[in-house]
Amino acid sequence: MSNASTLELIRDKVSNAERLTFEDGMFLEEHVDLLTLGQLAHQVRTRMHGNVAYYNTNIHLNPTNVCVYRCKFCAFRSDLKDEKSYVFDEPMIQERVLEAKAAGATEIHVVGGLHHQKKFDWYVDVVRVIHETWPEIHIKAWTGVEINWFAHLTKKPYRWILEQLIDAGLGSLPGGGAEIFDEGVRSQICEHKADSQSWIDIHRTAHELGLRSNATMLYGHVEEARHRIDHLCRLRDLQDLTGGFQTFIPLAFHPENTRMDNIIKPSGNMDLRTIAISRLMLDNFDHIKAYWIMLGEQTAQIALGFGADDLDGTVVHELIYHDAGAETPEGLTVSQLHELIREAGCEPVERDTLYRRVHRDGMNWSVGEPVLIS
Repeated sequence: MSNASTLELIRDKVSNAERLTFEDGMFLEEHVDLLTLGQLAHQVRTRMHGNVAYYNTNIHLNPTNVCVYRCKFCAFRSDLKDEKSYVFDEPMIQERVLEAKAAGATEIHVVGGLHHQKKFDWYVDVVRVIHETWPEIHIKAWTGVEINWFAHLTKKPYRWILEQLIDAGLGSLPGGGAEIFDEGVRSQICEHKADSQSWIDIHRTAHELGLRSNATMLYGHVEEARHRIDHLCRLRDLQDLTGGFQTFIPLAFHPENTRMDNIIKPSGNMDLRTIAISRLMLDNFDHIKAYWIMLGEQTAQIALGFGADDLDGTVVHELIYHDAGAETPEGLTVSQLHELIREAGCEPVERDTLYRRVHRDGMNWSVGEPVLIS
């Protein structure tokens, strides 16, 4: 069959909201130009969300950068005795939460290093202190890699770990740590870290407990197209089983200050292709996020026409990707987000972590109905 005929079959599938196969995904990767990908992905995005683009008002907390792992792609981690190492104490956490409250944030996003001298109770207490300081804020905390480390520390199953965190105030899981599921690739970029099956098992368990979570994919390093499509298919399979994923976030690799700094960072073309293919393959994910911190404001804005429907949020105090060379601001104001979204021809809608509309009166806010309009 000719490439033109194969593309027409894929167009028909997209128009009829039919699932694309692994082979379809590889064809899109290898034979379809960027603008055609964008057109197909925008068709799906528009069918699901119209011209709406979502954002939230959030703040980040990275409680420590001390980490037992030495992932080659990471510029954030630190050894215990490094000059740049740090650990938040309880007053520092409270200060960050009160800052979030003053800014009208609806979410605090918590990820960090795996400090080998901290017991599981310390990580639970980070969540507990946040919750007790301001019960109204949604706590999105600890990636699958961190949950796997907690299980190692305690010798307890994932379900028990998650139940302790839920009792302390955990609201949902972020999607980090997925990287690329192919174990051959993982052995090159993050050996010894939680493997792909552990990440999947943790998110499945979280979904069974009623937690929602996000999912990510780190691209633009040593992986190949087949690894990216396989990653998307595995996420789609788990979503078929649980329905617990909310958002997929493709994460562009930033090589600066890492042990992989010989690699050239992904181009804008690759960023947009990855977002578009993700939207086309992940038919059971409601949202695709263009994370402006990693993509840059301009590429993220363009991505709203290539399948993305969410820009993330105000993202104050983000450190992990800035340590890796991200030149974006550490935060954007709501008015700046509105401007980016409206320039892209979309209508901004503020949502909370669980994708419910936020009704705002200055710094005061309340949560309304789910935002999904498809």
